[in-house]
Amino acid sequence: MLKHTLIHPQINAILGAAGHHSTVLIADGNYPASSKKGPNAQVISLNLSPGIVNCTQVLEAILSAVPVEAIHTMQYETTGPYALTAEPPAWAQYRAAIKAAGLKLTLDPIEKWKFYEEVATLDHVLTIQTADQQRYANVLLHIGVRME
Repeated sequence: MLKHTLIHPQINAILGAAGHHSTVLIADGNYPASSKKGPNAQVISLNLSPGIVNCTQVLEAILSAVPVEAIHTMQYETTGPYALTAEPPAWAQYRAAIKAAGLKLTLDPIEKWKFYEEVATLDHVLTIQTADQQRYANVLLHIGVRME
């Protein structure tokens, strides 16, 4: 019987086999999950309908299940058709989820094309594709070490 809030059997299996430095991408509904992933990564689609499931909900479940030592977001563009003038609203939601999980982690944005490169490494074990419609809601988690 699981004690954490993550109950998806396939996601639990992948996380259970993952080790220190493995990465998990929680992708928004716009992310090209089939083509921007590491060679060892599995993709699990949780995109039921627009907005259901969202990235924050997945982040909360993952944080309940595994130790996370770093969290990267995709830096938003400031010019062009998808530009934002301020941080994406999702980032505040992530900070609240991190705080609620009792963690002292900060969000570390990575430029969009470097973010894709970071995901495409051998350490990338899982992409969870959500139906989050927010722009720049992608979040890359680096699994840490269990300290207890």
